[in-house]
Amino acid sequence: MHCYENLINYLSCGMILTGLGHLVLHKTTQTSYGRHMGPSPPARTVPARLAWFLQEMPALLIPLFLIFTSQNSSSMGKYLLLGTFCLHYFQRTFVYSLRTRGRPFPLGVMVAGGLICSLNGFLQGCYLLHCAQFDHEWSADYRYKTGLLLFYTGMAINIHSDCILRNLRKPNEIVYKIPTGGLFEYVSGANYLGEIVEWFGYAVATWSLPTLSFAMFSLCFIGPRAYYHHRFYHEKFKDYPKFRKALIPFIF
Repeated sequence: MHCYENLINYLSCGMILTGLGHLVLHKTTQTSYGRHMGPSPPARTVPARLAWFLQEMPALLIPLFLIFTSQNSSSMGKYLLLGTFCLHYFQRTFVYSLRTRGRPFPLGVMVAGGLICSLNGFLQGCYLLHCAQFDHEWSADYRYKTGLLLFYTGMAINIHSDCILRNLRKPNEIVYKIPTGGLFEYVSGANYLGEIVEWFGYAVATWSLPTLSFAMFSLCFIGPRAYYHHRFYHEKFKDYPKFRKALIPFIF
């Protein structure tokens, strides 16, 4: 497969614009799933575990398909694709989705999420395998090392925070409690902070527009969600810690 540079650039810009569009459209309300679903949930919903599994799976399968069907692909690009992007989505598909205790998902939200995951899996796979130009010294570059450090740090924060949230509930229980421990002592959206750090680390490690575009999309999509979670906690719990911020410790 050849590098379709114009297509990659268009898709990257489209990813950024989609994120900004979501930021504008959801300035006052959040996408209706989880705690932000209305009192009358949509008629068509999917169990949370199945919804997360189907939604996240394309972002894992499409890059893997490209890896195993591509010839003369970038070896460093392949390593970065498997070691960062696919690792994240393996965890989301086969660990997070099968252990979550969330509320049923609106079908439309699941389908939209699956389309974004499919598009992004194709974008990152095509770029890293066929367009990225990494020299033989890239693994010694400070951007590569710093980016991977950020990625794995963010991933650890994300997984640990998800574990804290999951353990707040008993099986089949749908209640909301104040999370404590880890970075939840400082921010309401510790799981979101971890994921944002992951993708900006990924962007630094690859130093490219396609990876930066997804980091920006993630910030625009889940950053505001952290803010609305923060507001939800303050409205629901009168004793919610006043010093705790929404997303960035001590700042925001």
